[in-house]
Amino acid sequence: MRANYHTHTFRCKHATGTEREYVENAIENGIKILGFSDHTPYLFSDEYSTHIRMKMGELEEYITTVLELKREYQKDIEIHVGLEVEYFSDFFDELYRELEQYPLEYFLLATHWYRNSHKTDPYFGIYTEEGRILDNYYQQAVEGMKRGCFTYFAHPDLINYPSNTERYKQTMKKVCRVANQYDVPLEINLRGVRLGKQYPNGDFWKIAGEEKCKVIIGCDAHTPDELDYQVPYEQAMEYVKKYNLQLIEEVTFKPWK
Repeated sequence: MRANYHTHTFRCKHATGTEREYVENAIENGIKILGFSDHTPYLFSDEYSTHIRMKMGELEEYITTVLELKREYQKDIEIHVGLEVEYFSDFFDELYRELEQYPLEYFLLATHWYRNSHKTDPYFGIYTEEGRILDNYYQQAVEGMKRGCFTYFAHPDLINYPSNTERYKQTMKKVCRVANQYDVPLEINLRGVRLGKQYPNGDFWKIAGEEKCKVIIGCDAHTPDELDYQVPYEQAMEYVKKYNLQLIEEVTFKPWK
């Protein structure tokens, strides 16, 4: 595995370890390119704060820390700083304007929650047979990809809806076609493999293979030792081979400013 662009820090409140530990573990495991993409802060109208992302006041320290390590380890590894961003249409433009002042290099698109992970908004990873939730997932993901600022789509198969149904298959076929149209690679997520989550989902990757989508593998590291990727990577490669996926090792960052 040459590159991993999906790495978190303790600031998101559900990951551990220092940035230096992530860098040193990446080097130890032979990774040549390491991208930090912690969960973006968001500016909600009622100052609601979640347990899954950093606060806006922590963003500058996050970026400064990563850039200092980028300089310190420049002879050993290539380091980049970005964010994993939910596309919440009601709040995204304000967030975008706030982020423009920072030297961020890339955004990863993620669709965990509907609208803004606020109070009663549903988490897409909870099992459901409600078609409207699948439709909401599709709408939010597609609107995000169409913005043209996301380098790739993290765990696009997170939605926990029966994947053997025709409704799922047709919806995900449309997701894959939009990903191709806007040149957004799709991520096989190694944390999902490691923790036995509902993703990676073979039914989804079968569709992605048929649609000839670009695919990248991401660690989604929440602890430094999750950059010891070999075992889940081998399992992810089984999907690549089985479904004839168009695997890429590196990405070109989408310009977002």
